[in-house]
Amino acid sequence: MSSKIKAAITGVSGYLPEYVLTNSELEKMVDTTDEWITERTGVKERRILKEPGAGTSFMGTRAVQSLLEKTNTSPDEIDLLICATVTPDMPFPATANLIAADVKATNAFSYDISAACSGFLYALVTASQFISAGTFKKVVVVGADKMSSIIDYENRATCIIFGDGAGAVLLEPSTDSLGIQDFILRSDGRGVEFLNMPAGGSRKPASIETVNAKEHFVYQDGKSVFKEAVSKMADVSAEVMERNNLKGDDVDYLVPHQANKRIIDATARRMGVGDEKVMLNIQKYGNTTAATIPLCLWDYENKLHEGSNLILAAFGGGFTWGAVYVKWALDNKN
Repeated sequence: MSSKIKAAITGVSGYLPEYVLTNSELEKMVDTTDEWITERTGVKERRILKEPGAGTSFMGTRAVQSLLEKTNTSPDEIDLLICATVTPDMPFPATANLIAADVKATNAFSYDISAACSGFLYALVTASQFISAGTFKKVVVVGADKMSSIIDYENRATCIIFGDGAGAVLLEPSTDSLGIQDFILRSDGRGVEFLNMPAGGSRKPASIETVNAKEHFVYQDGKSVFKEAVSKMADVSAEVMERNNLKGDDVDYLVPHQANKRIIDATARRMGVGDEKVMLNIQKYGNTTAATIPLCLWDYENKLHEGSNLILAAFGGGFTWGAVYVKWALDNKN
């Protein structure tokens, strides 16, 4: 009896800029306090990419280089590289193209996926299909965002939340029941009015007027986004558990997008998962958009073992949201 090929995560790594932007420093920039930020978001500090001329590919390249070294993978073995980002180095070429060139993945084709905070899940599932179909053997998925490039540091509603970073995983075939088991991905473009970047696209190209109006920064209707994120992220996580006959006790870790501590708590409660089973690093890095989930996996890697049941969940601009059920394929306790 032949086993269906699954896509297993066989390596994970990340990159974080050196500069740490603390809440106390933000207190000097905008009308806010450490207590206010911590209570509403859970963020204590975030990393900011300060290198002159460095974009998202700078971080993505370093995450992938570290991943390849860690997994003893030669760059020319990579068949495909997908980068999830909403802060590409430039409108084109794709940031994935730049990363692939930088790491010398000369045999890989590469492209970007734009799904905001759900981007890593969208890219992970897309990549897994190439593995499951038997088309490719080694695929790299990168989640990376330089959110500081599109944040108004005079707007306390958004500047307190976001940070910069990159995470990357290697996907390879598995026939022993490990790897990506199931997923649910959703989107609803009607959410555009609540979370967007108004200018810089073909609808409203850059001009002196758009720059002066600060329309190249993230716009977020916080209350509406919070309400949608709490319900959608929790619903889809519960749904993927239910259809795989998983109870809260069966889940080793919830790996949530690090949008807001209150959203994460609500999702965990709906799933019946205790706080001790929730991956959390929002206090250190803030919301790094497409990078949050791989950075969580990287941070918590030594707590996982072969066969660990993980539910990856996210909600982002679009609106986009989803959940992925993964059986961890690495045993890091050896």
